[in-house]
Amino acid sequence: MSDSAYRVETTSRLAQWRIDNLASCTYRKSDPFKMGKWNWHLAVEKNRMLFIKLYPEISNLTRDNPPIASFIIRVISSVGDRKALTHPEIIDKQIKNNDDFVWAIEVPLTGKFIIDVEFLDLKITSPNGGDPCSIWAEGSTLKNSDATALSSLGRMLTESIHTDIIINASDGSIGAHRAVLASRSPVFRSMFLHDLKEKELSAVNISDMSIESCQVFLNYIYGNIAHDEFITNRLALLQAADKYDISDLKEACHESLLEDIDAKNVLERLQNASLYQLPKLKASCMRYLVKFSKIFDIREDFNSFLQCADRELIAEIFHEILAAWKGF
Repeated sequence: MSDSAYRVETTSRLAQWRIDNLASCTYRKSDPFKMGKWNWHLAVEKNRMLFIKLYPEISNLTRDNPPIASFIIRVISSVGDRKALTHPEIIDKQIKNNDDFVWAIEVPLTGKFIIDVEFLDLKITSPNGGDPCSIWAEGSTLKNSDATALSSLGRMLTESIHTDIIINASDGSIGAHRAVLASRSPVFRSMFLHDLKEKELSAVNISDMSIESCQVFLNYIYGNIAHDEFITNRLALLQAADKYDISDLKEACHESLLEDIDAKNVLERLQNASLYQLPKLKASCMRYLVKFSKIFDIREDFNSFLQCADRELIAEIFHEILAAWKGF
């Protein structure tokens, strides 16, 4: 049996194991695959029923910080009409060993099939004894600067301390500081150095952003952004980062958008990856759609996407599809 028979493919928060010709009275364990902080295994056993197990590899990390997992697991026929069996969604289940999650399937499965695991969240027990903490909500947006200085800078914005410029969003205005904006963005710096209307009127019009998104954008610039508002406004922040040439914000959005690609957002993210030249995000979206065959699960949305997407992007998608077909 080839090494590929044990390999689990992963992308973002998705893992897939392709099974070929699983005989009766057979046990098979996958190679380890990385998801979050842990190496994981899938295992299948076929007797009168099919048993599927998901568990982390035994290690000091697993013993000290066992994952508390939320996930959706499916078994999908990889031929014909791709019928799927879906286990009820698992929420916040601590998994330490290979007996902590076992799915017994009574429906007989023949031929080729795929075990598909979509990780919704992974948590660890809080060292302070509080609620478990998500490892994907740890964010590193603010960790590189001194907390006291950032707090003071944030107060300058929230309390409008000596503001000298007005930011006009589409539905409201916010006071800000020329020096702070100019230090964070070469585009703002150029505005304030030259004899433009922004210099004369002490105002900057950002009509393509709502007041809410604009506030979050300024919160990032001033080092005062919360993780939840960053996640909620990632696409607006990406647009602003590209427009005002704030490379660290653009990269933060890029890395964050890679973490939770799913069927609901993959086409929008692919479009934005193409628009803002984000190669890793584009590659991950392509892989999710083609390598993991999720394109079949969103046929209607994909057909609508083809009606309005950029021609070059459509050509890239079909190139990926053709390249994948060559592997069969």
